[in-house]
Amino acid sequence: MTSTSTAPATTGTLDVPGARLHYELRGTGPLVVLVGAPMDAAAFAPLADLLATDHTVLTTDPRGHQGSVLDDPTQDSTPELRADDLARLIASVGAGPAVVFGSSGGAVTALALAQAHPDLVTTVVAHEPPLLALLDDRAEQRAKTEEIIATYQGGDTLGAWRNFMAQANIQMPEPVLEQIFGGEREPGQQASESYWFAHELRGTTSWEPDSVALRATAARIVIGLGADSAGQLCERTSQELGEMLGVEPVLFPGGHTGFVEDPAAFAPRLREVLRA
Repeated sequence: MTSTSTAPATTGTLDVPGARLHYELRGTGPLVVLVGAPMDAAAFAPLADLLATDHTVLTTDPRGHQGSVLDDPTQDSTPELRADDLARLIASVGAGPAVVFGSSGGAVTALALAQAHPDLVTTVVAHEPPLLALLDDRAEQRAKTEEIIATYQGGDTLGAWRNFMAQANIQMPEPVLEQIFGGEREPGQQASESYWFAHELRGTTSWEPDSVALRATAARIVIGLGADSAGQLCERTSQELGEMLGVEPVLFPGGHTGFVEDPAAFAPRLREVLRA
């Protein structure tokens, strides 16, 4: 079976505790894992195609999203659970240890993987992890997150996303916001969004990294930051993580989702960082 992207991908499923994971494999060579949360495998397909010329590239739908179904749809998705899922996927593929590129919530997953299973990773690139626990105003930020979740669960989808973008300090014109989040959407996307607000956002943003474990791991930890992310919430969290670990963040093209916006520019920079 092939994906709808330009390069053929082998798809599969893996049973893990509490879930059945959808994953995709491309290419041959050293293993690279591309992961998001809640972003699914389809979003990474263009970047995966570019890397698959000389790597085995593993992408997956995080538990509770799209093709990765839960035994209990009300189970919360934590970074620890998602890290365990990644560990099982890497072991199942049998091409590890792996380079893991995680974006946003996926960056939190990748850091949790490095803590719990350091033998399975050689390099972790944590691109803009939203680690609110590292901020001086963490209590205020957590209160904003709770307000966002309550707004969504109260039925105001557009208001929840408006507040989310405001907290992230990501400037999105109101017509664009309404176009993306205000209209009727595909059922799978709607279900993924609902699960993220109810069962994933809180646990991901409140996760606290173990600086001792991350400093002690033999894996290389790279903190990625979008060149266009200046002043945004995830720039703050990324800089704080860098100070905690004694690592200077490295710049990547674009903003928070630069690898989606322009994968052709993002892939060479990622290769450059991995070679370094």
